[in-house]
Amino acid sequence: MIEPQSAKDRIIVALDVPDEKAALDLVRKLIGTVGVFKIGLELFTTVGPSIVARVAQAAGGRAGIFLDLKLHDIPNTVAGAVRAAARLGVDMLTVHLAGGGAMLRAAAEAAAGSETMLLGVSVLTSSTPDTQRETGADADIPAQVRRLVELGEACGLKGFVASPLELKTLRTRWPDRHVFVVPGVRPAWRAGGTDDQQRVMSPAQAMAYGADYLVLGRPITRHEDPPLAAEWVANEMAGTII
Repeated sequence: MIEPQSAKDRIIVALDVPDEKAALDLVRKLIGTVGVFKIGLELFTTVGPSIVARVAQAAGGRAGIFLDLKLHDIPNTVAGAVRAAARLGVDMLTVHLAGGGAMLRAAAEAAAGSETMLLGVSVLTSSTPDTQRETGADADIPAQVRRLVELGEACGLKGFVASPLELKTLRTRWPDRHVFVVPGVRPAWRAGGTDDQQRVMSPAQAMAYGADYLVLGRPITRHEDPPLAAEWVANEMAGTII
């Protein structure tokens, strides 16, 4: 993983597009203006594992690769998927913290010795207290996020994905440990609603609360000038990085 040197290096762009051409076009447009490209379920399922190498090649070694599959299955299956992802050379890979301790320990053991950082997903930014109640989880989302991150830490994970609304509390609990990757970020200049994100915050505020990386999709990828949008996001972030 490339160590971030500036605000732009901390921007993760979600390649939430339906095909390889659209993904690679975005990578070529944005290389040099963002630090990491995220491959999610739609693109990975459409193209297959080869998309990782193709994105990496298009990035020319100038950006990290984040494979966002949110693995959640029995421990042996997740461990096998983690080993497979590590062989692809991804820098970041997500697993659901709700999978429990046995699954998380198996995932951490499978990733050991590789360059792949496991990121534990706490509560999705699309979730609300009603979503939590529907699934039998704690409707107090901050308490549930804290509990899940504590479980992940105990199982050997060092990176986590959490909404910006829970980030300040997490950084108070862990001021100098763990990497926090934060989705649900919406720039101040972006007009319109929050799409399917329910718990959102501006880039500047998320960085001030202690985010290490910010995940953005549509505010950048659907802008008429994606590199310019990325530059605007970096400018919002820059004033908060010491």
